[in-house]
Amino acid sequence: MSMKTIEHFDAAGSKFYQNRAIPSFPISSMDLYAQHFQKVCRNFQDVKNLHQLSIVQKWESDVPFKNGILDKEYVVVVTDTALNIVYATQNIFTMNGYQPDEIIGKKPKMFQGEKTCHETSREIGIAIQNRAPFEKTITNYRKDGTIYNCWIKGAPIFNTKGDVVNFIAYEKEVA
Repeated sequence: MSMKTIEHFDAAGSKFYQNRAIPSFPISSMDLYAQHFQKVCRNFQDVKNLHQLSIVQKWESDVPFKNGILDKEYVVVVTDTALNIVYATQNIFTMNGYQPDEIIGKKPKMFQGEKTCHETSREIGIAIQNRAPFEKTITNYRKDGTIYNCWIKGAPIFNTKGDVVNFIAYEKEVA
């Protein structure tokens, strides 16, 4: 492809994306763009899937998962009331090496191990038991056994009748 062929590509791309949920895209390398585009597509698919889950579970209000996924690139994990994982965003693989389908039906405790702080784990458990939001950093384990610090902001999700139907956790690896 010659430079003449892509001469106006930057301007056209910028104009196209200026009013979209994707404000910009890398154009210095088509490979980089393709990787970014694939990631954005997976994020949009996660938003769509979580929106569908919110309809099925009759969540009482808009849960800000779209902002968390698209803007902040958080990993989002949703459990049922028994704390079985019912949904995990695809970017969880980048954080801990698990594909979402490997953890569906399991409990988040699967990420904990010997170096996980029992006090922090207990505090999270108490918040969940009390149906209260929480924000903690905990040592978790990747699929390959290495450890990482995981910031978690969790909260109960209520349905239109006021019953807790799910818990949602926004997660990110931190130093």
